[in-house]
Amino acid sequence: MFEFRDLFQWDRFITPTIIKTFYWLVIAMWVLFGISGIFSGLAAMAVSPFGGFILLLTSLAGVVVGIIFSRIAAEFILIVFRINEHLGAIRDQGQGH
Repeated sequence: MFEFRDLFQWDRFITPTIIKTFYWLVIAMWVLFGISGIFSGLAAMAVSPFGGFILLLTSLAGVVVGIIFSRIAAEFILIVFRINEHLGAIRDQGQGH
């Protein structure tokens, strides 16, 4: 975990420690959008059953796709930081020779 003083020092990155929190916040956002879309689809079914059903399916698909892309984005950020760590380890090995 990071401490408050880590915000003002550049010795270590804080993003890898807080990315999981942001990921879960984004997941919660997608779920709320999905619930909103489901209720909108159910309300639209009163006017047009087919259109409401399509909106319902689109909302569900949007939640699934949003969650998948959120995970991909979070993993990409973590991979970039992991590459940085590995390159630092390679650099440190080269300085020993």
